[in-house]
Amino acid sequence: MKQPAGHHLAELNVGLLKADVGDPLVAEFIDNIARINGLGKRMPGFVWMLEGSGAPGATSHAIGGNPRYVPNLTVWEDVASLKTFVWDTVHARFFHQREAWFAALEAQHFVMWWVPAGHRPSLDEALEKLEMRRAHGDSDVAFGWEWLGGVKAAE
Repeated sequence: MKQPAGHHLAELNVGLLKADVGDPLVAEFIDNIARINGLGKRMPGFVWMLEGSGAPGATSHAIGGNPRYVPNLTVWEDVASLKTFVWDTVHARFFHQREAWFAALEAQHFVMWWVPAGHRPSLDEALEKLEMRRAHGDSDVAFGWEWLGGVKAAE
């Protein structure tokens, strides 16, 4: 899939922590959020990230009223920039350890979509895109890595 002119790539990844923020079970993850987010913000192609209010990362954005559901919502200039951050930095090590801190989710928890350059998606907008992907699979309006063609990555 070709990137539309004048658009950036938004992504939402939702996780369900195995324990509350502050619990030793998830401490390694929580203690590294600022480090990993800081790295992402310094990466070429990074545009924007949903921030929290006082809590690490976006953990203050409890989804569905459950504080263990935490979102990661970012915007990137292009697919290559996001792919480099996710798979070619220390972020990949944390991704591969996710089962230590996050419960397995039966429903799809990751989605990407194109946004006009300058647009900052709300969490509600991102959750709508996720629901679209869950209900209809990959499409031009809500997709995963493989829909992009030639980009294969574990979700």
